[in-house]
Amino acid sequence: MTPSAPAPHVDVATPERVALSLPVAGIGYRCLAWLVDASLLFFFWVALYFVITLLVSDVLGAFQALSGLVQSLFAVGLFATQWLYWTLAEVFFHGQTPGKRVLKIRVVREDGSPVGFYESAVRNLCRAVDFLPVLYATGCITMLLDGKHRRLGDLLAGTVLVREEAIDLDKYTQAPAAEAPPTPVAAERPLDAEDVELVLAFLARASGLEPEVRRRLGARMVDRVGASLTDAERERVLASADATEAFLRTRARAAH
Repeated sequence: MTPSAPAPHVDVATPERVALSLPVAGIGYRCLAWLVDASLLFFFWVALYFVITLLVSDVLGAFQALSGLVQSLFAVGLFATQWLYWTLAEVFFHGQTPGKRVLKIRVVREDGSPVGFYESAVRNLCRAVDFLPVLYATGCITMLLDGKHRRLGDLLAGTVLVREEAIDLDKYTQAPAAEAPPTPVAAERPLDAEDVELVLAFLARASGLEPEVRRRLGARMVDRVGASLTDAERERVLASADATEAFLRTRARAAH
């Protein structure tokens, strides 16, 4: 039996020179996220319609009475509203719309960096083309043919959708060879998902690093997630690689 091809990933190099591999969101995730967002937009327009009916008894007649130019401007405004919904949500919520948040996926640049206004604007302007001839047929065909499941808008904007998988902490809980001194973590703020992923990626690769690189990166991790440590506590944490990694392991576990 021929083994299935591995799922596509996006490799990311963080500023701390720790490599992360993010799984790409497939067409199923993307369709479900779109359905959530489309439902929210649908209910918004339905609610707006009922509000307008309170002011104008014959909404359809009033619309037909408008000039062709005004009707065209109304149609453009309808598209612009949806474009703003997707674009502003992705820009201000770190690549996520409500639908993407529910499905735990997000838009990033091809190098894994956060999406910006330009990329989000381009990919969402292309929704009209991806939708052709109906029900995102063009976009679905493009996603099926592309190795990273990108639609036409993603290809033009240089973006890709990635999944935020739950992190299995069990593989990082093996006790170090030497006993590490206890390290304080109670006063620290909880880590967010990005910090947890960064810490766990470092812990997974620490044993294969050169000692000096391992020490330097460990110190950077401590500076990132241990800002409230006193000088004495920080000195104890950085006394050895085992102590540093024990502290980082405890911080990551405290976030879950």
